[in-house]
Amino acid sequence: MTETIGTTFSRLPVLPLRGLTAFPHMIIHFDVGRMLSIRALEAAMKNGQTIFLTAQRELKTDTPAPGDLYQMGTVCQIRQILRLPGDNIRVLVEGRARALAHQFTMPDEEDKCIYAEVEELEDYVYGVTERRAQALVRTAQERFAEYAQLAPRISTDVEMTVAEGGDPGWLADYIMQSLSVEVEAKQEVLEELNITRRLAMVIRLLGEETEILKIENEIQDELKTQMDKNQREYYLREQIKVIQSELGEQDAAAEAETYRERIQALKLPQECEEKLLKEVDRLAKLGGSTAEQGVVRTYLDTALELPWNRKSDCALDLVQAQAVLDRDHYGLKKVKERIMEFLAVKTLAPELKGQVLCLVGPPGVGKTSVARSVAEAMGRSYARLSLGGVRDEADIRGHRKTYIGAMPGRIIDAVRRAGTSNPLILLDEIDKMGNDFRGDPASAMLEVLDVEQNNAFRDHYIELPFDLSDVLFLTTANDLSTVPRPLLDRMEVIELSSYTAEEKRQIALHHLLPKQMEKHGLKKSQMVLSEKMLDAVIAGYTREAGVRRLEQILAKLCRKAAKHIADGGRRLTVSEKNLESLLGVAPYKEDAVSKKDAVGIVNGLAWTSVGGEMLEVEAAVIPGSGKIEVTGNLGTVMQESAKAAVTFVRSRAQALAIDPMFYKENDLHIHFPEAAIPKDGPSAGVTITTALISALTGAPVRHDVAMTGEVTLRGRVLPIGGLREKTMAAYRAGIKTVVIPKDNEADLQDIEPVVRENICFVAASHMDTVLETAIDFSRRPVIHTETSGMVRSADGNATAVVQ
Repeated sequence: MTETIGTTFSRLPVLPLRGLTAFPHMIIHFDVGRMLSIRALEAAMKNGQTIFLTAQRELKTDTPAPGDLYQMGTVCQIRQILRLPGDNIRVLVEGRARALAHQFTMPDEEDKCIYAEVEELEDYVYGVTERRAQALVRTAQERFAEYAQLAPRISTDVEMTVAEGGDPGWLADYIMQSLSVEVEAKQEVLEELNITRRLAMVIRLLGEETEILKIENEIQDELKTQMDKNQREYYLREQIKVIQSELGEQDAAAEAETYRERIQALKLPQECEEKLLKEVDRLAKLGGSTAEQGVVRTYLDTALELPWNRKSDCALDLVQAQAVLDRDHYGLKKVKERIMEFLAVKTLAPELKGQVLCLVGPPGVGKTSVARSVAEAMGRSYARLSLGGVRDEADIRGHRKTYIGAMPGRIIDAVRRAGTSNPLILLDEIDKMGNDFRGDPASAMLEVLDVEQNNAFRDHYIELPFDLSDVLFLTTANDLSTVPRPLLDRMEVIELSSYTAEEKRQIALHHLLPKQMEKHGLKKSQMVLSEKMLDAVIAGYTREAGVRRLEQILAKLCRKAAKHIADGGRRLTVSEKNLESLLGVAPYKEDAVSKKDAVGIVNGLAWTSVGGEMLEVEAAVIPGSGKIEVTGNLGTVMQESAKAAVTFVRSRAQALAIDPMFYKENDLHIHFPEAAIPKDGPSAGVTITTALISALTGAPVRHDVAMTGEVTLRGRVLPIGGLREKTMAAYRAGIKTVVIPKDNEADLQDIEPVVRENICFVAASHMDTVLETAIDFSRRPVIHTETSGMVRSADGNATAVVQ
């Protein structure tokens, strides 16, 4: 091979190629449709059938200018022209040599096509040995063979031609003519005159194209596999459809149509109907049993199960309602009266939106059963949901449908279970709701319990406005201090106080005992429990505000009776002799009350969550340095009451004939027995004051007198709470006189009639009245003023001597 450079110049017509490159010594054919190209062919046929083919830079250019054409092209010889139907012409040409266009001449009146001054160029080799050239040829053959295995349109003749080899320059042009690469890449090879460098470029392109083809084939294989899987699934679905059709089951379209009919039959508001119909359309478009189809179906079923237009007929009969409440509950006079007022308003104004009642009281007093009785009295369906321990706001408002396992909130679920849009829903233990990082459910309840807002309550799952204004909400709570103030303002509070012993007896006789005997399969004659023994059970084995523990004790007696009868006995009679063997030793004893008058010992009254109790106070005066000891597991308020009592006694020392310096020369010790039980509150103020004055004067306190009330530094007696329970404790202990604050005199109408009949109540506005009632100053020991020291009172108690 020799290095030569051609110097032949000629003026040739130019035919621009779009997406195609012509190489020397190669035969190519293409279709011509542009008038510019047809005129170039006509001019070439007049000029020895020689034409200059060059590629244009942009495919979209219809009328290329000189700047739109590559200068390097190929001088070709036209071999055949074939006219096709229409205006197209198919041309067969043979490349002759590479050529460089030095100047393009645009069409004018004489020249109807583009002409160019063309210089034909020859290939050359520089600095390459024969062996290296042969190595390049073999490499190109191997790369092309690998490429041909992956390329879909390489014919066998082309593979064989490349395999035969040949001149490196020709082989490079032949391979490039067969590659499906971009015009820019082919143009780059066309412009390379060094044949070895040209072949190296082709080898590099073959490597890149081979890698691309491998990736394409991998993608095609994956797509084919996926298509095969989809075709298999489609085939199986079609089989399922046929099977469902044979079994009479509906397909997706028929199912969607069923949903659509159900929605339209409900006559929902426009917003709700459009939303549900949109979900039905989604269901119809989802093919097969996909997960999304299950989500949509569950949503539609849940939404359609709601009682959108279903209401229960609330034909209120006040007489019947009163009978239901009296049948199910003994006592609870105020509660029944308030509920009857509510029902009476409903009869006069049926369209009045539901109020929210909150039943507050200790455990076991019948809050939940009252709600059930109210629902029966009103003729409404009843649903209960417990809020105890609820910490997630989604429990109230529901979860978004986007979450896996989403479900509606408890409010909507309760309405769905009730089956009507105007049920009575009991929100049990509303004071037990908490809050954490998942939200505050109490805040979510604000909308639910607001009759001005809940007519368009939106659950996060349903996402449709649902009217809760016709729902009657009843809530229960044990302690209102844990209920947020905004939530409490939306409820009307009705307090249920603890049961007295008499109420417990009547409840046990008429409700609990018959219920447990029936539950355990006992007849009335098979277990005998007298009222006297029932009182012993209540006093010795239960200490609670309600009757839940009492019912458990009665159930235990029924089990003992059932076992006795199963062993051959006829009946079990509960008596004083066998009570302890049946139930064990009584854990509670009667309140210990002194049977005689004593100095420094006073009967106080206390309120607990399980009822009233006697609270004895002891005071002792001991020679010392003026220390004041207050013991008995007392709270801050009660300790402050003791300090206030000491100050009052000091202020009245002269009037009571007490040594004014008693607080410096003596130690005062005030003690409340049963120190294991925490005690607090201001109502023991008068009791502490009376005990101190008795201990300092030596005058005894009457043992049949009990008292309650808060005392001030001036001796005024302030009102207290829990009078009903406290007076019942005094009645049980056999107290004859009870001193109460003057301001609590109006509360006497709420106490039990049996208590009013057996106890004399003294209303005191000042400590003077309390002292006159409780202390017998006529039995005060004589005070010797001529000698110092201590003297003994008649009962042996030491008292201070006034100097």
